[in-house]
Amino acid sequence: MKRVERLGEATAPDGSVLSLYRHDGAYSIRVDGEELMSTRRHHSEDVLAELVCEPLRDQADARVLIGGLGLGFTLKAALRSLGADARVVVAEIVEGVIQWNRNAEYDLAAEALADQRVELRHDDVAHVLASSPGAFDAIMLDVDNGAAALTTRGNAKLYRADGIRRAVAALRPRGRLAYWSAGSDEAFEKALGRAGLSVEVHRVRAHPSLKSWHTIFVARRASEARDEAPGAANQ
Repeated sequence: MKRVERLGEATAPDGSVLSLYRHDGAYSIRVDGEELMSTRRHHSEDVLAELVCEPLRDQADARVLIGGLGLGFTLKAALRSLGADARVVVAEIVEGVIQWNRNAEYDLAAEALADQRVELRHDDVAHVLASSPGAFDAIMLDVDNGAAALTTRGNAKLYRADGIRRAVAALRPRGRLAYWSAGSDEAFEKALGRAGLSVEVHRVRAHPSLKSWHTIFVARRASEARDEAPGAANQ
């Protein structure tokens, strides 16, 4: 039996302890002993990026923001989906997570982070949003398990009314805002609607062969969604 290796430990701003493990070639991050993410189950993180980045593939100077580096899968999927002149800003609040991904000895995101299109910021994504009005064509927030924060209690503010408004304000015209969630969340979907957004809810398998499902919310300004609806010009 192959042993489980504990490779490192990092502390989030609120004191939560994150640990990086490796077992049989797979990596996982656990928070206070509970698994948060794994390289064995990243399909929904890929889809998160594909849903909002593939429509931008042919757009000149596309600019996107990823909140939460994780194990790098959303970043790698975004880079595969975007053009050569795109710019991807990644905000990660936990220094240890950045160092794990930069470590070329681990099969994580060192190569993706070295891509010339990537700008990595060791910062709270809420700060990046607040300082970037009208800056992004797509924003992907995967900082936690969803509105019920697991990693850092401060993450919950991103899913409240003020946090949603701040994210919308950071969008360019016709921009898309996407949230990853471990499960469905009707209350959060309604909160997005109250913020003036049109919301698509996607149920995505954690891995194509598994029965566990994750949820991705893709939101746009409702006025823009109506303008682009079929037949809108004739209404």
